[in-house]
Amino acid sequence: MEPKLLMGNEACAEGALAAGIRFFAGYPITPSNEIGEILSSRLPAIGGKFIQMEDEIGSMAAIIGGSIGGLKSMTATSGPGFSLMQENIGFAAMAEIPCLVVNVMRAGPSTGMPTLPSQGDVMQARWGTHGDHPSIVLCPSSVREVFDLTVTSVNFAEKYRMPVILLMDEVIGHLREKVTLPQPESIQIIDRPRPTCPPEWYKPYEDSKTGVPPMAAFGDGYRYHITGLTHDIMGFPTTRKDEVEPLMQRLFRKISQAFEEIMLYDRFLMEDATTAVIAYGCVVRSAKSAVLQLRREGMKVGLLKLTTLWPFPRIAVESLPEQVQDLIVPEMNMGQIYREVVRVNQGRCRVRKISRIDGELMTPQEIIFGIKRRERK
Repeated sequence: MEPKLLMGNEACAEGALAAGIRFFAGYPITPSNEIGEILSSRLPAIGGKFIQMEDEIGSMAAIIGGSIGGLKSMTATSGPGFSLMQENIGFAAMAEIPCLVVNVMRAGPSTGMPTLPSQGDVMQARWGTHGDHPSIVLCPSSVREVFDLTVTSVNFAEKYRMPVILLMDEVIGHLREKVTLPQPESIQIIDRPRPTCPPEWYKPYEDSKTGVPPMAAFGDGYRYHITGLTHDIMGFPTTRKDEVEPLMQRLFRKISQAFEEIMLYDRFLMEDATTAVIAYGCVVRSAKSAVLQLRREGMKVGLLKLTTLWPFPRIAVESLPEQVQDLIVPEMNMGQIYREVVRVNQGRCRVRKISRIDGELMTPQEIIFGIKRRERK
């Protein structure tokens, strides 16, 4: 395809359409508005549905309903709206409803700085809902990667029957880059597993080898019960230990046994590195520039780029080369992934964070200063 000048939010809309999203419900909020604005015209043109809801609580409820009806569904929001969605995200996790939630992060808390970037929603994306359940959260660092990860997020949602969160920062959402999108026929599309048995034999939450039960669309003749309560394999509420525990174990197992596929990361100049910078989102761009500059100065610095934030890709940290002695974690928050790196590292390397929380992009110079300060100690 011909190269295009695209904004990150535009690439997200394009990726959603390519992945088969056919229902969008949302409420306007900066800095994610372009996603809904584009889909409001593009979806009806191809037989899809767009609806502006009264708020983000209703938006999340609507995409759950759209998905239950058989459509690949999504919403897009930012921090305050993401907070309002949490209860229904938990419902989707318990009822195993596939959907995509895009959160284009802005500075907070509360209304914060609506037009300025932050990476403050990382922990909320994992632990925002009450209860204990697995999460899949992906984070792009370029416009092309926004497109690719939107497709991947929809595929993961469908394959594992769960809500998936695409966590962008404002810089990536509003960044414009020249990108060449893949040919439609080259894009891998995954659809949710469908029942193959007669309707009277259907057990909507029955265990399987993958841990992911087939999902029938309402209206296809498969009648079943959906609830946010703990439920048995037929979907009816239960508090029996021999039914509740297998349900919760299965919710975790369907993700844990797929860690190798879900945990996405990349290494840059790590072969001989003694210092590793661990970054995600827009900070990857500054980190890569810092690494290249320090390499020119003769310092053995490499970059570990995290694409999956949750489940945290601990294998990426645990398998760093033995000569790595220092880990530098630059973030536009007070150290949300830094805490995970410290936990997984278990004292093997020295770990230091670099934080920026003033609504400005972290620069390569800040990262270089942080690394050199460590070198001087």
